[in-house]
Amino acid sequence: MSATPAQDSAPLLRVEGLKKHFPGRNGGVVRAVEDVTFSVRRGTITGLVGESGSGKTTAGRCLLRLVEPTGGKAVFDGVDLFGLSPHEMKAYRRRLQIIFQDPYSSLNPRMRVSGILGEALDAHGLARGKQRPARIAELLTMVGLSPEHARRFPHEFSGGQRQRIGIARALAVEPDFIVADEPVSALDVSVQAQILNLMQDLQQSLGLTILFVAHDLTVVEYLCDDVVVMYLGRIMESGPSRSVYARPRHPYTKALLSTAPVPDPDFKRERLILNGDIPSPLDPPSGCVFRTRCPYAGDACAEIVPPLDPIGPSHASACIRQTELVAAGIL
Repeated sequence: MSATPAQDSAPLLRVEGLKKHFPGRNGGVVRAVEDVTFSVRRGTITGLVGESGSGKTTAGRCLLRLVEPTGGKAVFDGVDLFGLSPHEMKAYRRRLQIIFQDPYSSLNPRMRVSGILGEALDAHGLARGKQRPARIAELLTMVGLSPEHARRFPHEFSGGQRQRIGIARALAVEPDFIVADEPVSALDVSVQAQILNLMQDLQQSLGLTILFVAHDLTVVEYLCDDVVVMYLGRIMESGPSRSVYARPRHPYTKALLSTAPVPDPDFKRERLILNGDIPSPLDPPSGCVFRTRCPYAGDACAEIVPPLDPIGPSHASACIRQTELVAAGIL
């Protein structure tokens, strides 16, 4: 986990009521993200986690305006990004960057590494003339590659090396905030650890603020200061990683954690098996969207959309049966 910042550090990004709807079949609406609210503290790594189809990647791309949101706010350093015109947004592109999931398709195969990194510099008028090759060499060294790699094409690198190039491209413009969209999910396990360690070192040395999108809670526990758990477009639980992992207060978080591997053969974790698949966002369940797979759902869960209620300092859960389940020793 990255160096623990002060718990009262101000958020660099505050997301309020984020919504993203897509047109569906026969005039329906796909509610990919619905009323999502959370904060990312300055100089920290926040994990945005959930199963495939939970809306986490869509939410991350909305924040950068790569996908236009349907509603809500994204207040970045005091400015609502969603209220900016395309021209005004361009001024913020340097401060907001993304690391893509697939290191194979995210790099232009026709460009040398020098061109890939130089393109980012050119877009913002940085490191011109003689400064350009020096800056490219610096970036490659920063991510554990050789300056000589600048002359090569993407196909000459392994997946882990390509992702290092993707990280260097994001860092080229000296951003304040990075969305890392499942940056290790396409890599071998041994390579994943190297990339995670690299990201942790860079975050600490450069003071970056990162939203780390993932489905693997083990990775998030290792890397992130805070965690936001999403399911079918809504937040189920959020809070400091240590608090959420030590005692999850939502059945969905508990289910995800129960399947996560633990590097201790003597540790026995109670398994909470979820039945069925995640429902379609085209026709989400009424009330609590998790109720159709929740082993503790009651009649009221079909009627009430649970608010994200505070549990303690910075920890919140969206479950109307939370108090009852805690009292019964289930959560």
